[in-house]
Amino acid sequence: MKPNLRKLMPGLLLAFFLSLSGVTGTVRSSASPLNMNHNAAKEVAGEVNQKGLRGDIDRKIKVIPGGQTIGVKVKSAGVLIVGHHLVEVSQQTKTSPGEVCGLQPGDLMISIDGVKLDEVSRVAKIVEHAGKTDAFLSITYKRGGKERVAKLKPAYDRNDKVWRLGLYIRDSAAGVGTLTFYDPNQNVYGALGHVITDMNTGTPIVVGSGHIIQSSVTSISKSQDGDPGEKRATFLKESQVLGNVESNTQFGIFGKMTRNPDHSLYQEPIPVAMGSEVKEGPAQILTVVDGQQVERFNVEIIHVARQPEPATKGMVLRITDTRLIDKTGGIVQGMSGSPIVQNGKLIGAVTHVFVNDPKSGYGCFIEWMLNDSGVLQQNIISPHLKAV
Repeated sequence: MKPNLRKLMPGLLLAFFLSLSGVTGTVRSSASPLNMNHNAAKEVAGEVNQKGLRGDIDRKIKVIPGGQTIGVKVKSAGVLIVGHHLVEVSQQTKTSPGEVCGLQPGDLMISIDGVKLDEVSRVAKIVEHAGKTDAFLSITYKRGGKERVAKLKPAYDRNDKVWRLGLYIRDSAAGVGTLTFYDPNQNVYGALGHVITDMNTGTPIVVGSGHIIQSSVTSISKSQDGDPGEKRATFLKESQVLGNVESNTQFGIFGKMTRNPDHSLYQEPIPVAMGSEVKEGPAQILTVVDGQQVERFNVEIIHVARQPEPATKGMVLRITDTRLIDKTGGIVQGMSGSPIVQNGKLIGAVTHVFVNDPKSGYGCFIEWMLNDSGVLQQNIISPHLKAV
């Protein structure tokens, strides 16, 4: 497996990120800064935030906090371009048809000549046929959310004796993260607390399909100033899928799950707290540092942002538990999604670690994750509606 790409940029925050190659055996998480745009919950946070209504909503919502380490496997809704490469067509000439026609890393190829692309293996057959028949290919792709079309002719690689587009492409990602919550009433879950982006392009992955499975922490590389550590874990019982992956947003991954996974510290749901209820002061995070056992560790919420609409970086937290510091050095990669509990309520999830101070990091408010999962909307009933 190729090593993960780390973007160690001073002053920025590091998030859990998924390695983007086939996975067998040990999986290691790596880091990437966030690059997101999101306002899907604006109505919930703004227009629906009528006096008294918000308090009624959050009192009704109860979910089971997670903390379990999970394996994540996703396939993109198309084939992602992650780079260009030059095809040697003659001793004097090298070219990349994809680059020449304007295709860029981060573009998501949806179809070629009307044939839907759901896996990389489809591309080679289509390209070979076009090359042998001296035909142009019509590639439909997405960039910035807009569909576009590019036309190109494949180039013949004189060394490998195959027709090529001059593109590096990928259709899947895999890695390890932390489950944040499970709602037994609607059988949905949320995890990670931040978006999954492609390791090369930084582009958020548009999920076509995916699933989460059990994972076990085998070792931990401790965090140090300037060098965040990471959890190393193995996927377990791959035939036993815990849930599917339906969406990938700036606040994590979400999907359906039919039961509360093993090793939970909670067997019954607990209340959630909206962002306005979160206070500076003591709290706990739930996470795994060895095997599959979820443990509770003390932290201090040292800053709370007031967010009238969805935004990342809802709170700054600092690890105060000496047990966790001794084991991990602070927040490590793979800890993203670890639930944060304060005064008996689930308030958010760990998302990032400060590079130069790994005992501190950011968390997001749980209400934004609940909104993206659909849990929050299901608990909102307009006061203007009348039952008939």
